Amino acid sequence: MTFLELAEKVLEDTQIPMKTGEIWAYGVEKGYDKKVNSSGKTPWSTLAAQMYVNARDSQNSPFGATGTRPKKFFLKSFKNIDELIEQAEKEEIKKVETEEKELKKKSYLEKELHSVLAYFAYYYLRCYTKTISHSTSNKKEFGEWVHPDMVGCYFSIEDWAAEVNELSNTVGNPTIKIYSFELKRKVTFANLREVFFQTVSNSTWANESYLVTAELAADDELNNELKRLSTSFGIGVIKLDIENPDNSEILFPSRTSENLDWETMNKLTMNKDFTDFLKRINNDLKSREIRKEWYDLILDKEKLIEKFK
Repeated sequence: MTFLELAEKVLEDTQIPMKTGEIWAYGVEKGYDKKVNSSGKTPWSTLAAQMYVNARDSQNSPFGATGTRPKKFFLKSFKNIDELIEQAEKEEIKKVETEEKELKKKSYLEKELHSVLAYFAYYYLRCYTKTISHSTSNKKEFGEWVHPDMVGCYFSIEDWAAEVNELSNTVGNPTIKIYSFELKRKVTFANLREVFFQTVSNSTWANESYLVTAELAADDELNNELKRLSTSFGIGVIKLDIENPDNSEILFPSRTSENLDWETMNKLTMNKDFTDFLKRINNDLKSREIRKEWYDLILDKEKLIEKFK
């Protein structure tokens, strides 16, 4: 069975327009996926790509599509096709209206998420963060696709015995881990590629790099594409919960790089905040004492929650 044959079989079974993520999930539930000859790690993405191309380019395609991305697919042979399309379009309009209402309820700026990430990074990644302000850069060409929004550092001196840290330094093993974060208030299919590749541009110099958001559209196809990009480029994804910061989570882990990109870090020193961050790490390592007051302030959870009410 091919991917397109699986999709056709699923739509014949259900007789309703469906998104590709829903089609794949139904196919797995019925065991149709076991009949597909594929060794790829993301078969749901392959299914989506083939359906989009087939419906768009083939005059003989059995598939039609309705709605904006993510589209819902149907079989042209459906008897009550006009009614089904109308119903699918109404559901899409209702979904958009609901998302807009929810967005209006949450009146906060993207920069306000920095304190939530600082809290999550401190308690769950055990790292100290530093917000990077674009205004502190001393060169105009230092654009948004170079800056990370926040950086962070994990120090092993808090967890390892002094003797172990001394030996690690002697043999040249790293005793810190540096993080880079790109924050976005909301990630949808419409802005996914832009915000993801902005993160790739801004953050892959670090040991671990993350795209961070507080609002992620609840859509299987979006989630699958985000997972595919994360796996391909090693960028982690963090979902912040502004109503309960302790419920924030790493949706997809970052791929850890053992080496830092020193050339990019040198370029980033055009920004005073970043330069201060590097100086602070160096001083803390030399003194073997982390001066927490030089990093982002960690608010109590109650104060964080109050900010977003």
